[in-house]
Amino acid sequence: MFVDTAKIYVKAGKGGNGCDSWVRNRRGKKVPNGGLGGKGGDIIIRVDINLTTLIDLSYQQHYSAEKGGGGGSNEKQGGRGRNCLINVPAGTIIIDLGTNCLLRDLSKAEDEVIVAYGGKGGCANINKPAEQGEAGEERELRLDLKLVADVGIIGYPNSGKSTLISKLSNVKPKIAAYPFTTLKPVLGVIKGKKNIVICEIPGLIKNAHQGKGLGTFFLRHIERTKLLIHLIDLSQINQEDPLSAFNTLNKELELYNKDLLDKKQIIVLSKLDLPQTKQALSFFKARIKSKVYPISALNGEGIDELREALVNNV
Repeated sequence: MFVDTAKIYVKAGKGGNGCDSWVRNRRGKKVPNGGLGGKGGDIIIRVDINLTTLIDLSYQQHYSAEKGGGGGSNEKQGGRGRNCLINVPAGTIIIDLGTNCLLRDLSKAEDEVIVAYGGKGGCANINKPAEQGEAGEERELRLDLKLVADVGIIGYPNSGKSTLISKLSNVKPKIAAYPFTTLKPVLGVIKGKKNIVICEIPGLIKNAHQGKGLGTFFLRHIERTKLLIHLIDLSQINQEDPLSAFNTLNKELELYNKDLLDKKQIIVLSKLDLPQTKQALSFFKARIKSKVYPISALNGEGIDELREALVNNV
């Protein structure tokens, strides 16, 4: 199951108590000899490149670190509490729900952040009365995942995105002849001299930027991509519909985040194998200045040229 958001509660370890210990010296006078309490463990969130989802955090929502050890006599300091490590996929954003502030954007392998610090150990009774250890920090966090991919495939539902990613990469998504077959982003890899990570974004529709069709959940996954494949279905009702779909979807990108329009787009026109698409192809090409890549994912026509364009542009 693909899960791209989770709420968790974290509690760092309490510091160990300082020791209130006394000993008599050679003169018979009582002198303090207690040790410091150990520091409580921290809560650390770290990127694990083997993860692609936050599903584990949706099942386990409470995390705590070990408390520090108490000080002992003979100035023995308490041990430090063990840290609690939480692994997440690359692309995870951490938000403190108490302040609604962004704590960190973990986008690269082995990125990590301490989200809650363990409490300080209590003072011993060497120079002043022994003290209890301080409480560790507590926070409620929301983790949002924005997939890290080189290429994102966007398009209307049932435009052929699943078939295309299966032809370009090693992934085998569910393919069916009805809208919204894909309900979660799908990652694949185009293998070659350099591997290219490609992501199929579930179908976007008009008003996706307002959340229609879960649009806002899907749109955030294209924010990190270097390049977009804008897939247009040429087999729509009449020759003007593919152009209308192209303009509408670009408007949705702009309304969600205008910076998305600055991303390079490769325009791919699908279902070239159908006889009724020839007229729509000519109509579309005459009104678009950019280069377009007509393909048939069904019989493989144009796939090699498209794959080469991706390699040259990523």
